Amino acid sequence: MPGQPTLPALRSFLLPWALTIFHIGLGNPAPHPGPHYLLSPIHEVIHSRRGATATLPCVLGASPPSYKVRWSKVEPGELRETLILITNGLHARGYGPLGDRARMRRGHRLDASLVIAGVRLEDEGRYRCELINGLEDESVALSLRLEGVVFPYQPRRGRYHFNYFEAKQACEEQDGRLATYGQLYQAWTDGLDWCNAGWLLDGSVRYPVLTARAPCGGPGRPGIRTYGPRDRKRDRYDAFCFTSALAGRVFFVPGRLTLPEAHEACGRRGAAVAKVGHLYAAWKFSGLDQCDGGWLADGSVRFPITTPRPRCGGLPDPGVRSFGFPQPQQAAYGTYCYAEK
Repeated sequence: MPGQPTLPALRSFLLPWALTIFHIGLGNPAPHPGPHYLLSPIHEVIHSRRGATATLPCVLGASPPSYKVRWSKVEPGELRETLILITNGLHARGYGPLGDRARMRRGHRLDASLVIAGVRLEDEGRYRCELINGLEDESVALSLRLEGVVFPYQPRRGRYHFNYFEAKQACEEQDGRLATYGQLYQAWTDGLDWCNAGWLLDGSVRYPVLTARAPCGGPGRPGIRTYGPRDRKRDRYDAFCFTSALAGRVFFVPGRLTLPEAHEACGRRGAAVAKVGHLYAAWKFSGLDQCDGGWLADGSVRFPITTPRPRCGGLPDPGVRSFGFPQPQQAAYGTYCYAEK
């Protein structure tokens, strides 16, 4: 009959469909794209803290006849990967700044997981485990995220004095590093509301707004406002720094001290004047609550509040309050000291 398919045409249509059903019934589904040897990780984000030991899982489902596993870190905003370690299953060799702190876990013969000891702030980021077997290379990607706190930072001269490289250095001097967008977003969800724009690690400039208002970009929805990528050498803003848990402890020394006297007071106790990042970390992770202004190493005076009350800054939310940068010879404050454990 005209318009009806012929028997050969029906066979060509039905045969592939029937074979697919047959393979599925046997538990052998049709091939699909994806790793053939590397198993997909159950958790693609690994959470850790500074100073801890972190394990990034990478496991082979079967062992190729000959292969290498290459671990690398994807550097944000720089479009490059930093080599960490290469192993052939028997021997491993470390490379770069992570080399002496990175090793293979070797839980079993198919285990290619990476162990990072003494996690540092700069270790946060995206990692790649790549299997090189000479036929078809495979890789899995994981992210290492540190639990921490973001703090805005500006120098004594006032706001908007840092280019990108100066902002990066300023964060490192205060026991931190430039925050990533993800870290700033998490800080915003935790309550960070700040009108001054600051550099982030990827070279963009942003600021978090919870309550839209005229001085903070005008009306609109809450969120992370952005200036987009800026000229890293010419443009000047503040910095958003990120720090994590401390290896040591922060404590307060009362008194009416000048900044030089604050350094002497901490030194007599086997400590140093705390940095801004130290104070934020102690507030975040140790619950430091002190209703007294104290000198910090950069010449600023601040105090941490975990339980807001009328006589401690008057603000309804927890946070680190600031008196700015008094004259170093002004004998009016105690000091916050930091001692390594």
